[in-house]
Amino acid sequence: MKIFIALLFCVVGIGVVALGLPQGSGGGMNESDFLRLHIRANSNSDVDQDIKFDVRQEIVNELTPIFAGVTSRQMAMETLQNNIGRVEAAANRVLLAGGFGYSARAGLRTEFFPTRHYNGHTLPEGVYDALIISLGAGAGDNWWCVVYPPLCFLENNIGGDKGVVYRSRLQEIIRRYF
Repeated sequence: MKIFIALLFCVVGIGVVALGLPQGSGGGMNESDFLRLHIRANSNSDVDQDIKFDVRQEIVNELTPIFAGVTSRQMAMETLQNNIGRVEAAANRVLLAGGFGYSARAGLRTEFFPTRHYNGHTLPEGVYDALIISLGAGAGDNWWCVVYPPLCFLENNIGGDKGVVYRSRLQEIIRRYF
Protein backbone atom coordinates (compact mmCIF):
# COMPACT_ATOMS: atom_id res chain seq x y z
CA MET A 1 0.00 0.00 0.00
CA LYS A 2 2.86 2.38 0.85
CA ILE A 3 4.41 1.76 -2.56
CA PHE A 4 1.10 2.55 -4.28
CA ILE A 5 0.75 5.83 -2.34
CA ALA A 6 4.36 6.79 -3.09
CA LEU A 7 3.85 6.01 -6.77
CA LEU A 8 0.63 8.04 -6.80
CA PHE A 9 2.44 11.00 -5.25
CA CYS A 10 5.16 10.74 -7.87
CA VAL A 11 2.69 10.68 -10.77
CA VAL A 12 0.69 13.61 -9.37
CA GLY A 13 3.89 15.51 -8.63
CA ILE A 14 5.24 15.05 -12.13
CA GLY A 15 1.90 16.20 -13.56
CA VAL A 16 1.87 19.31 -11.38
CA VAL A 17 5.42 20.19 -12.35
CA ALA A 18 4.80 19.54 -16.05
CA LEU A 19 1.69 21.72 -16.07
CA GLY A 20 3.19 24.46 -13.93
CA LEU A 21 6.43 25.18 -15.73
CA PRO A 22 6.76 27.44 -18.77
CA GLN A 23 7.88 24.99 -21.43
CA GLY A 24 7.65 24.70 -25.18
CA SER A 25 5.43 27.41 -26.61
CA GLY A 26 4.29 28.78 -23.26
CA GLY A 27 3.37 25.57 -21.37
CA GLY A 28 -0.10 26.85 -20.47
CA MET A 29 1.22 30.20 -19.32
CA ASN A 30 0.66 33.48 -21.10
CA GLU A 31 2.28 36.90 -21.28
CA SER A 32 0.63 38.10 -18.07
CA ASP A 33 2.34 35.30 -16.12
CA PHE A 34 5.84 36.61 -16.83
CA LEU A 35 7.87 39.62 -15.79
CA ARG A 36 10.86 40.23 -18.02
CA LEU A 37 14.16 42.07 -17.60
CA HIS A 38 15.83 43.81 -20.53
CA ILE A 39 19.16 45.59 -20.41
CA ARG A 40 19.61 47.64 -23.56
CA ALA A 41 23.16 48.60 -24.48
CA ASN A 42 24.05 52.13 -25.53
CA SER A 43 25.13 50.86 -28.96
CA ASN A 44 26.43 47.74 -30.68
CA SER A 45 30.09 48.72 -30.27
CA ASP A 46 32.19 46.08 -28.55
CA VAL A 47 32.82 48.28 -25.52
CA ASP A 48 29.10 49.08 -25.07
CA GLN A 49 28.16 45.43 -25.44
CA ASP A 50 30.84 44.41 -22.92
CA ILE A 51 29.67 46.90 -20.29
CA LYS A 52 26.09 45.69 -20.79
CA PHE A 53 27.18 42.28 -19.48
CA ASP A 54 28.97 43.87 -16.51
CA VAL A 55 25.76 45.77 -15.72
CA ARG A 56 23.78 42.55 -16.10
CA GLN A 57 25.94 40.81 -13.52
CA GLU A 58 25.57 43.70 -11.07
CA ILE A 59 21.79 43.83 -11.54
CA VAL A 60 21.40 40.07 -11.04
CA ASN A 61 23.62 40.26 -7.94
CA GLU A 62 21.54 43.18 -6.64
CA LEU A 63 18.16 41.56 -7.29
CA THR A 64 18.91 37.98 -6.22
CA PRO A 65 18.59 38.57 -2.44
CA ILE A 66 15.66 40.94 -2.95
CA PHE A 67 13.74 38.29 -4.89
CA ALA A 68 14.50 35.44 -2.48
CA GLY A 69 11.10 35.83 -0.80
CA VAL A 70 9.02 36.71 -3.86
CA THR A 71 6.19 34.22 -4.31
CA SER A 72 3.91 35.81 -6.92
CA ARG A 73 4.07 37.92 -10.04
CA GLN A 74 2.24 40.76 -8.28
CA MET A 75 4.78 40.64 -5.46
CA ALA A 76 7.58 40.72 -8.07
CA MET A 77 6.06 43.83 -9.69
CA GLU A 78 5.77 45.57 -6.30
CA THR A 79 9.30 44.55 -5.34
CA LEU A 80 10.72 45.99 -8.55
CA GLN A 81 8.67 49.18 -8.24
CA ASN A 82 9.99 49.68 -4.71
CA ASN A 83 13.58 49.05 -5.84
CA ILE A 84 13.79 50.89 -9.18
CA GLY A 85 16.15 53.48 -7.69
CA ARG A 86 18.37 50.74 -6.30
CA VAL A 87 18.49 48.97 -9.69
CA GLU A 88 19.32 52.20 -11.51
CA ALA A 89 22.02 53.08 -8.95
CA ALA A 90 23.61 49.62 -9.36
CA ALA A 91 23.77 50.05 -13.15
CA ASN A 92 25.18 53.55 -12.80
CA ARG A 93 27.89 52.34 -10.38
CA VAL A 94 29.15 49.97 -13.07
CA LEU A 95 29.06 52.65 -15.77
CA LEU A 96 30.85 55.18 -13.53
CA ALA A 97 33.52 52.66 -12.51
CA GLY A 98 34.08 51.88 -16.21
CA GLY A 99 34.54 55.56 -17.05
CA PHE A 100 31.48 55.79 -19.30
CA GLY A 101 30.07 59.23 -20.06
CA TYR A 102 26.46 58.09 -20.08
CA SER A 103 24.10 56.83 -17.41
CA ALA A 104 21.39 54.20 -17.00
CA ARG A 105 17.63 54.65 -16.72
CA ALA A 106 15.40 51.97 -15.27
CA GLY A 107 11.64 51.65 -15.39
CA LEU A 108 8.77 49.20 -15.46
CA ARG A 109 6.99 49.21 -18.82
CA THR A 110 4.57 47.18 -20.86
CA GLU A 111 5.96 46.51 -24.33
CA PHE A 112 5.57 44.20 -27.30
CA PHE A 113 8.32 41.59 -27.62
CA PRO A 114 8.98 39.05 -30.38
CA THR A 115 9.13 35.31 -29.70
CA ARG A 116 12.20 34.50 -27.65
CA HIS A 117 13.80 31.31 -26.44
CA TYR A 118 15.33 31.35 -22.98
CA ASN A 119 16.94 28.59 -20.98
CA GLY A 120 14.91 25.82 -22.65
CA HIS A 121 11.65 27.80 -22.59
CA THR A 122 9.88 29.71 -25.33
CA LEU A 123 8.10 32.97 -24.66
CA PRO A 124 5.75 33.68 -27.56
CA GLU A 125 5.54 37.13 -29.07
CA GLY A 126 3.23 39.40 -27.18
CA VAL A 127 2.87 42.27 -24.78
CA TYR A 128 4.82 41.76 -21.56
CA ASP A 129 5.53 43.75 -18.44
CA ALA A 130 9.27 44.30 -18.16
CA LEU A 131 11.94 46.04 -16.18
CA ILE A 132 13.76 47.97 -18.89
CA ILE A 133 17.25 49.27 -18.18
CA SER A 134 18.57 51.53 -20.92
CA LEU A 135 22.28 52.26 -20.90
CA GLY A 136 22.92 55.65 -22.51
CA ALA A 137 20.93 55.84 -25.76
CA GLY A 138 19.72 52.25 -25.32
CA ALA A 139 20.11 51.73 -29.06
CA GLY A 140 22.22 48.55 -28.98
CA ASP A 141 21.39 44.88 -28.69
CA ASN A 142 19.81 43.86 -25.42
CA TRP A 143 20.26 41.09 -22.91
CA TRP A 144 17.12 39.69 -21.39
CA CYS A 145 15.79 37.12 -18.99
CA VAL A 146 12.69 36.37 -16.95
CA VAL A 147 12.51 37.94 -13.48
CA TYR A 148 9.28 36.16 -12.62
CA PRO A 149 9.13 33.22 -12.51
CA PRO A 150 12.70 33.76 -11.30
CA LEU A 151 14.66 32.21 -14.17
CA CYS A 152 17.30 34.98 -14.09
CA PHE A 153 18.41 34.08 -10.61
CA LEU A 154 18.76 30.34 -11.09
CA GLU A 155 21.49 30.33 -13.75
CA ASN A 156 24.79 29.28 -12.25
CA ASN A 157 26.75 31.21 -14.85
CA ILE A 158 24.99 34.51 -14.11
CA GLY A 159 23.63 34.86 -10.63
CA GLY A 160 25.18 31.82 -9.05
CA ASP A 161 23.18 29.91 -6.51
CA LYS A 162 23.97 32.17 -3.55
CA GLY A 163 20.88 32.43 -1.41
CA VAL A 164 18.87 30.02 -3.53
CA VAL A 165 17.47 26.99 -1.74
CA TYR A 166 16.31 24.16 -3.99
CA ARG A 167 13.36 22.22 -2.56
CA SER A 168 11.09 19.51 -3.79
CA ARG A 169 7.58 19.80 -2.43
CA LEU A 170 6.89 16.24 -3.56
CA GLN A 171 9.94 14.96 -1.70
CA GLU A 172 8.84 16.83 1.45
CA ILE A 173 5.38 15.21 1.29
CA ILE A 174 6.84 11.73 0.76
CA ARG A 175 9.29 12.18 3.65
CA ARG A 176 6.49 13.35 5.92
CA TYR A 177 4.45 10.19 5.34
CA PHE A 178 7.22 7.57 5.00
